[in-house]
Parts: sequence; C-alpha cells; structure tokens
Amino acid sequence: MRNKFGAKKTIYKGIVYDSKWEAKRAYELDMLQRAGKITDLEHQKRFILQEGYVNNKGQKVRPISYIADFTYRAKSGQLYCEDTKSPATKTELYRVKKKMFEYKYPEYLFIETFNKV
Repeated sequence: MRNKFGAKKTIYKGIVYDSKWEAKRAYELDMLQRAGKITDLEHQKRFILQEGYVNNKGQKVRPISYIADFTYRAKSGQLYCEDTKSPATKTELYRVKKKMFEYKYPEYLFIETFNKV
C-alpha cells in the first residue's frame, strides 16, 4: 500500500514503516547498535508536544504529539531524534511539529536523513 507521498509501507522486524527508505534506515541503525556505535535505539517513539486540555466550552482537546522515526544515543552521550524524509514530505505541519519538538526536548539533536534514491 502506498501513502499520499507515493512511498510503499514496508515491514522490518515486525514494525510497519512508512517507506522502504525508513525500513532500510532501521536496519542500518540496528547494525550500528550491534556494533556498539549507538545505544538505546527506539523505533517510532511518541513525544507529547502539547498536553491535552479542556477548552472554555468544556470540550476535550487531544494532545499534540510527534512520532519520531528513531531515537538513539551516540557514544558521546548525545541523544538523537531522527526523521527519515524525502523533500516532498516536509509539510507545513511537519515543520511546526519539528519546531515544537526542538523547543520542548532540547536534549535531543533533531536530524533529518534523506533518501538518496
């Protein structure tokens, strides 16, 4: 099945990734962890960017969240949040969530890896 950007969902180690490129990157990061180059690798970790609340009309408003493609720690101790991208997937919503993430979670270095195909 293809998504709105034309990418084909791919399964790797029981996890469904949004594209072949993202699944390939998962494999590469797994290999880096096995080699001891990174630790604490997590796939598709959810971060809350803004808590849910009840507005002044009494309506529940759901929290705003961001799901990182990958998070991990380098040997230096630096935490990374990695998002696999193609240029077409950098929507305005993505840009806003990235800014919110960088503000709320400054301990993470946010990086984007691009498919070179």
